[in-house]
Amino acid sequence: MSDSRRKPGRLVADRRTPRKPAAKAKSKPKAKTRKAKPRRSRNPIVAFLAALIGWVLRLIWRTSVAAVSVALIILMGAVFYTYTTLPELETLKDGRARGSVTIFDRDGAAFAWRGDQFGGVVNAEDVSPHLKNAVIATEDKRFYRHLGVSPRGIAGAVRINLSEGRGPLSGHGGSTITQQTAKLICLGVEYDPNVWDSERAYLADCRRSSLARKMKEAVYALAMELKYSKDDILTIYLNRAYMGAAAYGAEAASQRYFNKPATALNPAEGAMIAGLLTAPSTLAPTSNLARSQARAATVLRLMNEQGYLSDGETAFYQQNPAVLSEKEVAPDGGYFADWILQELDDKTDAADAGANTTDQNLGVLRALEQAQRDQKVNTTLDARMQRATAEAVEYIFETKVREGSKAEVAVVVMSAEGEVRAMVGGRDTDASGVFNRATQAVRQTGSAFKPFVYATALELGRSPLEIEVDEPFCMSIAGSGQWCPENYSNNYKGPVTLTDALKTSLNIPAVKVSESVGRDLVLRVARDFGIARELQDTPALALGASEATLLEMTGAYAGILNGGSSVKPYGIVNQDDRGIGERVIQPDAAAQLIWMMEKVVSEGTGRRAQLPDREAAGKTGTSQEAKDAWFIGFTADYVAGVWMGYDDNTPLQGVTGGGLPADIWREVMTRVHEGLPPRPLPMQAPVAAGFDAPAPAPQPNRGDARRDVIEGVAETVLQRLLRDILGGN
Repeated sequence: MSDSRRKPGRLVADRRTPRKPAAKAKSKPKAKTRKAKPRRSRNPIVAFLAALIGWVLRLIWRTSVAAVSVALIILMGAVFYTYTTLPELETLKDGRARGSVTIFDRDGAAFAWRGDQFGGVVNAEDVSPHLKNAVIATEDKRFYRHLGVSPRGIAGAVRINLSEGRGPLSGHGGSTITQQTAKLICLGVEYDPNVWDSERAYLADCRRSSLARKMKEAVYALAMELKYSKDDILTIYLNRAYMGAAAYGAEAASQRYFNKPATALNPAEGAMIAGLLTAPSTLAPTSNLARSQARAATVLRLMNEQGYLSDGETAFYQQNPAVLSEKEVAPDGGYFADWILQELDDKTDAADAGANTTDQNLGVLRALEQAQRDQKVNTTLDARMQRATAEAVEYIFETKVREGSKAEVAVVVMSAEGEVRAMVGGRDTDASGVFNRATQAVRQTGSAFKPFVYATALELGRSPLEIEVDEPFCMSIAGSGQWCPENYSNNYKGPVTLTDALKTSLNIPAVKVSESVGRDLVLRVARDFGIARELQDTPALALGASEATLLEMTGAYAGILNGGSSVKPYGIVNQDDRGIGERVIQPDAAAQLIWMMEKVVSEGTGRRAQLPDREAAGKTGTSQEAKDAWFIGFTADYVAGVWMGYDDNTPLQGVTGGGLPADIWREVMTRVHEGLPPRPLPMQAPVAAGFDAPAPAPQPNRGDARRDVIEGVAETVLQRLLRDILGGN
C-alpha cells in the first residue's frame, strides 16, 4: 500500500538565483597521441624458434668465453712448462750436428771448406750494426715490439699465400725472428742418430709447416721471449742461421765471402748476408754474385725505408755493391779438396777410392760424419800452380777443342817425391763434390804403359840402343788362338833400337821386349811403381790393356824421375805412408829410361809437348779404339799427367795422346815453371860401340840379371811373410 499521507513530489525545480560561472582554468594542450595498432597475435612456431635461437646464441657465447678462458689457461701452462725446459743461452749458439774441415794450402792459406762451417760465436751487441739492422729490416721489422708471435704478420702471409694459389701455410710463413729461431733449434729436440735415419730426416721434421707444428712453434717462441732477452734471441739466430756455401752463422759467412770478421761488415756486405737468409743456397754470392747483389740492393732499400740508412748512403752502397774477397774468387782446388777428404777417411780402401762410380763421395761423407769437431788440414796444394793448371785447361778447351765436344779432362801436377801440387778433375776446373776423373776414373793406359816394359828391360841390363825388329808378329794364346798385334800406323819399321821403338810408340817391339824379359817381371815393376789395379797377365799388357787412374800413372812416372824408387802420391802434410818408398829399378836404369823418354818429346810422338826453355821427357798413350788419350811427362822439377776422354767411353774423334793432351801438358808446365830457372833432366845417354866414351860399368848378363830380380822378389816375399808371422815391423 502506498502512503497517502506523503505529499506528492514537485514537478518543477525551485527557482534559484543564477550564479556567475567560475573562470575556467587554463589547461595544458593535450599531447598528440598515436592510435595504438591492433596487436597481432604471434605465430607460436616463430616465437619458439626465436627463443631457441636466442638461447643457443647465449649458450655459444658463454661456451666460447669459457673455452677461450680454458685455452688461455692451457696456453699459459704450456708456455710456462716450455719455459722450464729451455736450456741456457750458451748451449744454443752452435747447433751443428757435426764439425767441419778447413783445408789449407802449402803456404798456410785456407782454400777449401767442407762440412758445416762455424767461424765462432758472435753477439748481437757486438756484431756490425749494419748486419743487425739489415737482418731486422728484412726478416722482422717489429722484432723489438712483439712478444714472439705477430698475428698481423701471420694474417698477411696467409693472404699472400692464398692469392698466389698456395695453401695458407705454404710459402710465406709470417714468422718472426723468434719463431725462426725456435725452428732453428728444432723446438729443443736434439739430433740423435739412434732415433733418426739421417740428419736430413731430422732437419726435414724440424722444418715441417703443419698447423700443429706452427702452434708448437708459437708456444716455444712465447717461452723464449720470457726466458731470453731480444738480443739473446737475435744472438742465437745470427749464430745458427744457414748462410750458404756451408757457412753456419754470421761469422762463418763473413769470413767465407769477405775474409773479414762479422764486426767489420759495411752496409753493402751486411745487406748481402741478410739478403740470402730467405734462400741461402741459391742467393749465396759464391753461386751467383749478380743475383746476390740484386737481392742486397732490395735489402738496402728496406733499411732506408725503416730509417737505418740515409738516402745518400743507400744510393752509394747500391751503386757499389759488395764483392767476394780475392781469396774466394781464386780457384779453390775443389777436386783436390775432395780427394783430401777421401784420404782422411781411413776406412775407405784404395779400390773404393778409385772406383768408377757416380757415388764418388762415400769417403768424403764418412770423413765428415767422423768430424765431430772442427778440423784443420795442411796440404801440399800450391795455389799458384792450381790456378795455372786451371787456366791452361780452360785455354786449350776454348781455343783448340771443337765446339759442342763433351770430352772431359783430368790433370795432376806433383813433385818427384809425390807431393801433389795441383789437380783438375774435369772441364769445370773449380768444381767440387762431383766425379773426379783424376782420382776416380779407371781407364786403359794405352802406350803410356810402355815405359814400365822398357824399365824392366833396362833393369835386366839391356841397352837403349839394342835392336828389336818391327815386323808382322803373332803369338799363340792358350784358349784364344792366334794374337797378332799391329802398330798404330799399320806399317813396320824393320830393325829399330829400343829408344826408337819407344819414341815412335811401336807396338810389336814393346810386346817382344815384354815377352823376352818376362811378363811377370813387367807386372811386378808396374805394381811396384804404384799401379794398384789388377793388371792383365796377357801379352797385351805391354800395350796398356790394363787400367789405372791418372793419379796412379803420374805417381809411377814420378818414380822414374826420382831415380827409380816407388812413389805414393800424397796431399796431406806429414801424412804417414806417403812419398818415396822402396826402390824399384836401379838409378842408372832410371837415368837411361829418362833419356829414352826425352827422345819421345824432342823427336817422337810427344813433340807437341816440347817446352821452350827446358828439357822434358814423357810418353803419349792412346787406348784401344781411341777411348782414352794420355800424355804423362816431367821436367827436372815437376811431373804432370793429362788424360782426355768421354765418361761413357765414346771414342775420341781425331784425338791421340800426342795431340790435345800434349798441348794441355805443354800449357800447364809452361805456366807452372814461370820464374823457375831451367835445370837439366837427370838422364844418362847410353854409350854406343865405336864411340870414344868412358866404358860403362860392367853389366851382368841377362840370365844373371833376371835371376837377381827373381831372387829379389822371392826375398821380399819371404821378408813380408816373416814380418806377418812374427808381428814385427
